[in-house]
Amino acid sequence: MNTPPAQLIIFGITGDLARKKLLPALEHLAQNHLLPEPFEIIGVTRQNIQPADLIGPESALTPLLSVVTLDMTDPADYVRLKATLDAGEAQHGVCMNRLIYLSIPPNTYAPVVELLGQAGLNAPCPHGTGAARLMVEKPFGYDLTSAQELIQQLTQTFAEDQIYRIDHYLAKETAQNILTFRFANPIFQAVWDRRSVRRVTITASEVIGIEGRAAFYEPIGALRDLIQSHLLQLLALVTMEQPAEMGAPHIHAAKLKLLKSIKPIPPNQIAIQATRGQYQGYRDEVKNPDSTTETFARLNLAVDNDRWQGVPIVLQTGKRLDRKTTEITLEFGEAPNINILTLRIQPNEGIIIDLQAKKPGFDDQTQMVEMEFNYKNSFGPDAHPDAYERVLVDGLRGDQSLFATSAEVLASWAVIEPILREWTKDDEGLITYEPGTSPAELE
Repeated sequence: MNTPPAQLIIFGITGDLARKKLLPALEHLAQNHLLPEPFEIIGVTRQNIQPADLIGPESALTPLLSVVTLDMTDPADYVRLKATLDAGEAQHGVCMNRLIYLSIPPNTYAPVVELLGQAGLNAPCPHGTGAARLMVEKPFGYDLTSAQELIQQLTQTFAEDQIYRIDHYLAKETAQNILTFRFANPIFQAVWDRRSVRRVTITASEVIGIEGRAAFYEPIGALRDLIQSHLLQLLALVTMEQPAEMGAPHIHAAKLKLLKSIKPIPPNQIAIQATRGQYQGYRDEVKNPDSTTETFARLNLAVDNDRWQGVPIVLQTGKRLDRKTTEITLEFGEAPNINILTLRIQPNEGIIIDLQAKKPGFDDQTQMVEMEFNYKNSFGPDAHPDAYERVLVDGLRGDQSLFATSAEVLASWAVIEPILREWTKDDEGLITYEPGTSPAELE
């Protein structure tokens, strides 16, 4: 892998995300010699700390990591940060790509990005051909209007092709494999439409609750947290038309066309096509006895195009359910002769096909049997990178294939906006469920 020289600037280097995800991912990449050369990691924080406070003395990141203390509201500190980056380039004698990772609350993006632009950090080094890129975490807005405002704020400083909106689900190996599986295997390509597929279901379920994250989750809920971003993106990959080429612009064009073909649920049908639930004990956790925040959401959608017309599309997600899984299932055929294809995103990433087979014996009874491809079994436990490793590498090398565009974000918000409006009116239809309930029981 040939990645140009780069500087990775992490705002919020002392936060949980950086400590638990980003630094371990970078450590593993460094150990496997998958980082650019030369390469620098510049941690940005309000705290006066040393690199040794973030990583152990034996870390492979020790020679790469430095820390800059910065007040995110002070323009002069951004000028000083740019001087630090320029000095690093001068030391290496090469123009370096700059990837600025905002591991900070989304409500601080706009002012930070504005100050980055004022300091010239939205542009590459002036003496070479390096790129300046911005990487941001979800949520991308709170609703359609706020998403439009955030996009406008970011694109005033960074161009669309400079912005990388992270969806770590899309960086998982099975998600990346969806397009290869669909378009490189004629046996499936020929039956991937309404003539053969009777239902598409995408599920993201967890056994845990909100785990002390009441301040984040209470205003967000399951619909915004998982369906607006992750599950609609997975749906786009599973159902979009084959791109003209397998490059980022063509993949994004195909995804956007699919997202725009999803029929919004009419207000008078939301009670029928959208289900919401809240696990018992949630209100005590968030200390709000009147909370109407959904911890489970299911949408019954339809894609209005020739390939998928009439095929039920189900997206569902929830906390405190019976098992932890993220998977896509396609049901083929009609009862009793049904085949089921499962693309498992997590855990145990892999692909499972349930087929009908004759049971041993003298009669003609059949039984569903399972054929499984598992990444760990086939390629070893360390064969595929962690999702954040892939996110960082793709950002460093400028591959936007796995990142959502502004247009995709807005198209996704347009799908769920009518539901949000109805659900914020009252708690009518909010189901209370016991922890350990399966999604099938929440009808």
